[in-house]
Amino acid sequence: VTLRVGVSDRLVPMLTGHQLPLESTGADECMKYRSPLVSRYASKEMAYNFSDRKKFSTWRKLWIYLAKAEKALGLSITDAQIAEMESHAEDIDFAMAAEEERKLRHDVMAHVHTFAHCCPSAAPIIHLGATSCYVGDNTDLIMLRDGFDVLLPKLARVIDRLSNFAEKYADLPTLGFTHYQPAQLTTVGKRACLWLQDLAMDMRNLQRARDDLRFRGVKGTTGTQASFLQLFQGDHDKVEELDRMVTEMAGFKKAYLVTGQTYSRKVDVDCLSSLASLGATVHKICTDIRLLANLKEIEEPFEKEQIGSSAMPYKRNPMRAERCCSLARHLVALMADPLQTASVQWLERTLDDSANRRISLPESFLTADIILSTLQNITEGLVVYPKVIERHIRHELPFMATENIIMAMVKAGGNRQDCHEKIRVLSQEAAAVVKQEGGDNDLLARVQRDPYFAPILGQLDALLDPRTFIGRAPQQVTRFLSEEVRPLLEPYNAKMDVKIELEL
Repeated sequence: VTLRVGVSDRLVPMLTGHQLPLESTGADECMKYRSPLVSRYASKEMAYNFSDRKKFSTWRKLWIYLAKAEKALGLSITDAQIAEMESHAEDIDFAMAAEEERKLRHDVMAHVHTFAHCCPSAAPIIHLGATSCYVGDNTDLIMLRDGFDVLLPKLARVIDRLSNFAEKYADLPTLGFTHYQPAQLTTVGKRACLWLQDLAMDMRNLQRARDDLRFRGVKGTTGTQASFLQLFQGDHDKVEELDRMVTEMAGFKKAYLVTGQTYSRKVDVDCLSSLASLGATVHKICTDIRLLANLKEIEEPFEKEQIGSSAMPYKRNPMRAERCCSLARHLVALMADPLQTASVQWLERTLDDSANRRISLPESFLTADIILSTLQNITEGLVVYPKVIERHIRHELPFMATENIIMAMVKAGGNRQDCHEKIRVLSQEAAAVVKQEGGDNDLLARVQRDPYFAPILGQLDALLDPRTFIGRAPQQVTRFLSEEVRPLLEPYNAKMDVKIELEL
């Protein structure tokens, strides 16, 4: 299966449920701001998850669940009323709802009236005993849960592709870098495992955040369930059963036992912190890819007709990795919103969370969705240039091999301190050629010309074999993939056969 990522502008009205008038579908739409998260980048699945269509049809389903449970527990609600509601669960008159909200200045009551208009017999029992947060908060929790369900298979596919890459290059030596200075050798596959380790942590964090989500349930105006206790004439068991039944119908195993008017906004903090942490991981990975692209050791995919620069036609810019870094910064920055919102909620509830959450919750999931799709595309087409890597190793390895040369000379009967001094002088001379003259590292040639090192000249090739400098990197890759990565992916095996193509 191949998915093309990047929602076309024509799809946006369909996802949101808003029908644009014919005269507004062309040039007029270019006169207003459109979030590029949806109009340019997002997958259809995630764009729909936070659409008006999904939101308001979920409200109607929640009203149906409530009516069904109230009827089952003895309230005077008929099968015909419920059937009427069910028959109109999806045919939402968005224009009418917008007009009602303009008059009422209340989004929930606007949709209550709109639903009641097409369900006249059920009108008296729609939203019976409930508060606005019954539909608002419960729908948010459903969207958060379903958003995680979109992200987790995508993250699994990124890990799978990168695991295959790590396995393929498990024993390909490459320069390690500390402080972005050449350091002891590692392997291309081992470096990929460092990326994978962070992604595996993110996978566990997202799964835990998803599984920890509960339903707000049926709690009433300030969370005390007082209105429902009145409806059921003081029968506490029926109120608890109502909460349990609606929670189950919404697909949740548990509801929060205590809430104010809203569920705790710390829940949003928990969800978005896992996404922000993912953003940090992706930024690090894609920064590494950009640095390695500069060295021409690794490159992201580059389309046959792709243009890297309008002025410099030879350039192959890492635009996918750059996009990931750009959006990952936005994802990390969004973490500040739920933290501040949770900290300023007054007593049982204050409404200054609403407008902020309309932006921060969808944007966090949309942004995470985009960077995972883009990173999957990158990891499916990473290009490695072993000859370039080998040349860089040859340039630095003589310096790194000095300790091995010293040990070999000692074994051949030499004095460690005398050998160290010889190597020090020759190394500085070779470094001067590299730094001051722009020449190649000729330390090995200097060692070969110096009679002092005659006893080990036959060993030099073996001493400078890059494979002797990578330690247990290949074995670490094999064990890490086998014990930690592959088991993590098992629940998603049926969803692995999806390839990502970027339209933009």
